[in-house]
Amino acid sequence: MHHHGGDARKIERTDLPTAPQETCPVARDDDGIWRVRGYAQARAVLRSHATVQAGLGIETVNKLPSRIRRPVLYRDGPEHREHRRQTAKYFTPRRVDEHYRELMARAADAQLAGLRAGGGAPLSELSFGMAIEVASTIIGLTSSRPGVRARLERFFPEKFGRPGFTSPHGIYWALRQGFNWANFYLGDVRPAIADHRREPRDDLISHLLSEGCTAAEIVGECLTFAAAGMVTTREFICVAAWHLFTDEALLDRYRAAGEPERLAVLHEILRLEPVVGRLRRRTTEALELAGADGPVTVPPGALVEVLVDQANTDPGAMDGDPLSLCPGRTVDGGTDTPALSFGDGPHRCPGAGIAVLETDVFLTRLFALDGVRMAVAPRVTFANDIGGYEIRGLVVSADGGPPGVPG
Repeated sequence: MHHHGGDARKIERTDLPTAPQETCPVARDDDGIWRVRGYAQARAVLRSHATVQAGLGIETVNKLPSRIRRPVLYRDGPEHREHRRQTAKYFTPRRVDEHYRELMARAADAQLAGLRAGGGAPLSELSFGMAIEVASTIIGLTSSRPGVRARLERFFPEKFGRPGFTSPHGIYWALRQGFNWANFYLGDVRPAIADHRREPRDDLISHLLSEGCTAAEIVGECLTFAAAGMVTTREFICVAAWHLFTDEALLDRYRAAGEPERLAVLHEILRLEPVVGRLRRRTTEALELAGADGPVTVPPGALVEVLVDQANTDPGAMDGDPLSLCPGRTVDGGTDTPALSFGDGPHRCPGAGIAVLETDVFLTRLFALDGVRMAVAPRVTFANDIGGYEIRGLVVSADGGPPGVPG
């Protein structure tokens, strides 16, 4: 077992007051929001059918005309469960293994060829290229005009402005996002829809067309999956690489391990460094949770915020030191789990297996390069709507060699 004393985390989240889970697993804060810091309580909230999605821009989505079907991320109840049941087949472990592994290997090789040719590159660029390639293929955005990456980059700028018609800044953002929607639709979604109509395939866009979705709905669904699949995977690849670059024993272990053990290392990094740090739900009926001194009842209509990074390090649910990096640890009786980093319950991330395998395929190739090293340590910023982090400026270098010839 590889143990570190102390806190193994790289990301310092200072944006919310921390309180020990034992004394404060669930509490209503002064701002009226119920915050959940305990692991068991957080899991209960996420699994409850007495809650609906809140946050993640749902306020904006709720202003859409009612004829537009909500993207899956924003739906709840029986309709949502049925949609998830139908699309689950694109994400089963077997399908990921059989259909996407080769795609991931090709995408990783293409990104790393660029690194080898140039001798150095920002990891956030390489990982984003990888994530776009994989997510686009799974969604079915394979008929895009050149420039898909730039179009997607514009959707997820470093600092999200808030659209709204109350200020010049808000109007600028609303127009900018409108322009971006139009670009993404014309450049990526419309050509994909045309191709899929001619020749249906086994992917998300064909499924949405067979459900009778309109073009606007397909854009919304594609963007939801793209944001989920690209932005988060990009950050996770960067944080996992950062840990491996700065922990020699962990890197030796990762390089020597077979795939199951490598995935356990990645799951443990993800437990400590969840890419989405906060998940919000609104209760639709009263919800009883275990408090420090007996049951606590959260009333209907309350806004509940699950603090994922704190729940994931709850000493009551983790064996051993919860802040140490210990792959294969048992979490609440089960092993090899990134705890709540992919959420849980009806909205649990369906692409969890894709993200972790994709990260492993990329990192095993990166760390097999001759002379690979971290030339510049990264800076971390926060995308505070989701309590997420953005890792930029981590430059990797490797000994150059002609592209295509392993170093």
